[in-house]
Amino acid sequence: MNRSIDKELDGPRACFIAAGLDVLGERWALLALREMSLGVHRFDQIARNTGASRDILTGRLRTLESRGVIERVQYSEHPPRYEYHLTTSGAEVAPILISLAAWSSAWMRDETPRASYQHSCGADLQPVVSCAVCGEEFAQGSLMLGPLVSAAGAEPASED
Repeated sequence: MNRSIDKELDGPRACFIAAGLDVLGERWALLALREMSLGVHRFDQIARNTGASRDILTGRLRTLESRGVIERVQYSEHPPRYEYHLTTSGAEVAPILISLAAWSSAWMRDETPRASYQHSCGADLQPVVSCAVCGEEFAQGSLMLGPLVSAAGAEPASED
């Protein structure tokens, strides 16, 4: 039997989704990133717009900062005050948030009004996932696992 398949059978599937969830997979982290994607950068505004308690939000922001997803920028010296801004890594979370919003809009319907997301042209934003090489749009059944790669993405993982 193939050694990489043997490894998969020995425990949970190792994948980049699980690695991403270690950083992003918590409600308040995602909602804080939503706010920063919408241009909200001050702690009190993020707390108000997400509904997170101050201590929980502080912890989530510290985690996101330590993992390079956001950065703290001082805007006042006396007293010292900070804003939170997306790094390049953090800005790349926006399509994930838009996809989650589209899924929720389609499948989690109830009577609660919710904001929709629009592109700067004014149209409702509808996420599309397509292959960067052939351009084919993702469809159920078109997803498969590729080879194991190192966390750096440069080298295939060894099959020791």
